[in-house]
Amino acid sequence: MEELIYSYFPELSANQKYQIAQLYPLYLDWNSKINVISRKDIDNLYLHHVLHSLAIARFIKIPDGARVLDVGTGGGFPGIPLAIFFPEVSFFLCDSIMKKIKVVKEISYSLKLTNVQAEQIRAEDINGKFDFVVSRAVTDINTFLPWIWNSLEKGEIGGVGRGLLYLKGGNLIEEILEIQKRFNIPAGKISKIEIQRWFKEPFFDEKSILYIKR
Repeated sequence: MEELIYSYFPELSANQKYQIAQLYPLYLDWNSKINVISRKDIDNLYLHHVLHSLAIARFIKIPDGARVLDVGTGGGFPGIPLAIFFPEVSFFLCDSIMKKIKVVKEISYSLKLTNVQAEQIRAEDINGKFDFVVSRAVTDINTFLPWIWNSLEKGEIGGVGRGLLYLKGGNLIEEILEIQKRFNIPAGKISKIEIQRWFKEPFFDEKSILYIKR
């Protein structure tokens, strides 16, 4: 199953491939104790969760030394796959549900991911600044944006524009027009990138990355 990831990311190191391969047995074990992924979906872990998360890595190279906040991480997506892919980037994974954070911590420890921190906390209660915020469609973007907007540093890091990388499905035109108006964000700072430009599986039909520069 992990071969799907290797086929799209042949540049992974031997250690990264090992970490990717360990995701399934680790999540299978933890999911039997604490349900963080639908039990009928666990066999689709690599397609529905890992590869979906890594669409961000296909879209953008997060610069070494960057700080990334993963909001509503659940069982660790997209944060854990991205932390494997970008070992020199610091990831802070948060969720309001403690049992999910326990799974994130245990899996990060098992994978020896020293670049991951996890905490039970609401996004709007987080102190500190980040270069990027990532998330998988926690809510409507107009609800989500005020939670994290002030946590984002402005400008660029390593030549890459800081901002929000939001994995979301469906037609986002109305949401994009609304946030442009409500938050006075220029159209040039908002991009909608269809994931099927990289990954051809039908699962990615109508799934996109919404990239909003800070």
